[in-house]
Amino acid sequence: MSYTIGVVLFALGLLISVCLHEAGHMLSAKLFGMRVTRYFAGFGPTVWSFRRGETEYGFKAVPLGGFVNIIGMAPGVEEPEAEETEAQGRAFWQKPLWQRTIVLAAGSMTHLVICILLLVPAFWLFGVPTAKALDQTPAVVGAVSQCVIPDYDVTSDGALRACTADDPKSPAALAGLEQGDRITRLGTSDIPSYAAFQKAVREQPTDQAVALTYVRDGQESTTQVTLVNTQRPPLGATDSSSLVATPTIGIQNQTEVYNDRYGFVDSVGQAFKTTGETLVSGVEAITRLPSKISSLWNALLGGERSPDDPVSVVGASRLGGEIVQTSGLQGGATFLSILAGLNVFLGLFNLLPLPPLDGGHIAVAWYEAARRKLALRRQRPDPGPVDREKLIPLTLAIIVIFGAFTLLTVSVDVVNPIRLQ
Repeated sequence: MSYTIGVVLFALGLLISVCLHEAGHMLSAKLFGMRVTRYFAGFGPTVWSFRRGETEYGFKAVPLGGFVNIIGMAPGVEEPEAEETEAQGRAFWQKPLWQRTIVLAAGSMTHLVICILLLVPAFWLFGVPTAKALDQTPAVVGAVSQCVIPDYDVTSDGALRACTADDPKSPAALAGLEQGDRITRLGTSDIPSYAAFQKAVREQPTDQAVALTYVRDGQESTTQVTLVNTQRPPLGATDSSSLVATPTIGIQNQTEVYNDRYGFVDSVGQAFKTTGETLVSGVEAITRLPSKISSLWNALLGGERSPDDPVSVVGASRLGGEIVQTSGLQGGATFLSILAGLNVFLGLFNLLPLPPLDGGHIAVAWYEAARRKLALRRQRPDPGPVDREKLIPLTLAIIVIFGAFTLLTVSVDVVNPIRLQ
């Protein structure tokens, strides 16, 4: 039940974000005196609406976004109110370029505001999930490795490579250790924390068995382990520039997390800082999208899903459901942070200079202005607006490409989703 609630809440958050995107267009258009005739959440048949002033507001039957209708945004398209609006000088195309640019970009700017508004309560009310220091964390087995990697052979993301048939089996697996076991003694050393366990492991011999005591389901047991000698960075090292001989047992500790809450003022500052960092990572993510097609296709066919693969609305909503199911209110900051990050991505994506995105409309508006200015300099007649019909093939091609990519991402999120654990 909690999983379903999380999915619905996340999907609702996305729907509200998209509707606020359209509200950004609407409010900025009204600010500059443009005529806005309709603002609706959803598509399809009208479920409920009301009129205030010259604008009709309401809900449509299919809750998959929203739209706003500003008279004159598409020159050449016949609209009932166009003649009256143009006579008043209130059509979109009649306004200065800088006003039109602001209106077109207002949706994306709204996503940045949403990001900040989501991050402030994430830092202030819920707090940032923070791992406890190792000397304050008991030595509880979080995962048992099936092998030990003798050399410090890591992948591009800093993790040790996958096991091969030539790697020795991990001492923890051979000893029968399981997830949840709490280690209390190794050799002659008591183990009050995971930091103490790390130190004790490195003090043990690798050519003979040592006693390891652990507690499982309230019962204390002792087993024998023979550690494997490996090459690892020294304890406390910040990089892998130097490696030392290190006895290894082959477990990962179970991390204990607490929520580190900020004060309100600090939360606001941190929200702005995080939004800026998310903008940078969002730009990088967009530039990587074409290279992710092969990774998504491989995951669709049953391969391992990369944690930095793009996710669809389905995948993001599933993550929201998983957060609520596993962490409840304690996962509030993570829930809001993912929703905030997705808002930044949507805002950036919409600014791409491609039709039918907002960035495509901005590009056309600036192209028209540049062409008009060049014609005036050459004392030629105003060439007028770009013929939108000539852009239809390009627009359809981009819609097909985006649609295919979305279908691929949704399919992968259904059969091979990214999971938090």
